[in-house]
Amino acid sequence: MNQDFARILILLRKEQGLSQKSVANSLGISQALLSHYEKGVRECGLNFVIKCADFYGVSCDYLLGRSAERTGETISIEDIPDSDIEQKKYKNLNIMVTLNRKLISNSLIIIFDMLSKCKNNELIMEISYFLMISIYRIFRMLHMSVKKNNEEMFNLKELISSSYADATMRICEAKSISIIKDKPVDKLTKLGEDKGIFEIQTQALKEEYPTLFSSLLNLIKNSEEKIRETIKFK
Repeated sequence: MNQDFARILILLRKEQGLSQKSVANSLGISQALLSHYEKGVRECGLNFVIKCADFYGVSCDYLLGRSAERTGETISIEDIPDSDIEQKKYKNLNIMVTLNRKLISNSLIIIFDMLSKCKNNELIMEISYFLMISIYRIFRMLHMSVKKNNEEMFNLKELISSSYADATMRICEAKSISIIKDKPVDKLTKLGEDKGIFEIQTQALKEEYPTLFSSLLNLIKNSEEKIRETIKFK
């Protein structure tokens, strides 16, 4: 049974502020049957999936959780907006937001440029997922601050998402370290022959990334100050 379908049915209905009864009437079924579909206790037929897609103006792939885009499209590199260009649209960011955004985004440019020279795609993905899950966790924290926000936006329940995310990040970190140290576990592949990719020397980094290097140094400084504060607090 497709659990994404049940979750997305609820999400779309709540987003439009519709009652179960009104949607059931529009779709030509009983409220009880729609309730069963939304709870995932009964499985519907293909015709009902198509009817729901037409009613909410989304694709069947989105309804079934096969695409994150409501049109059903699969995002490509060309579809992803450039962050610098997009950022110019938002003129009301305060100084603190702008400063921290630049420190983080500039440091990430350095990290991903280093990763681009790496021959191990698995390492690239493990580090990428580590970062993506970190952003996911922040977004969920912001989302949970308002009770009326629809929990159905997420597949994982709020109570378990944080623990699961933390565990997954730790696994991603462990696998990344294993690859980098050339001690593969769990069928991980080794890093490429070039062992100098991640040789990180201050002067070399400064020469390689003259406009970005100071952002990385400040990010390291701020992070370690925060870590020290946390240790003292405990």
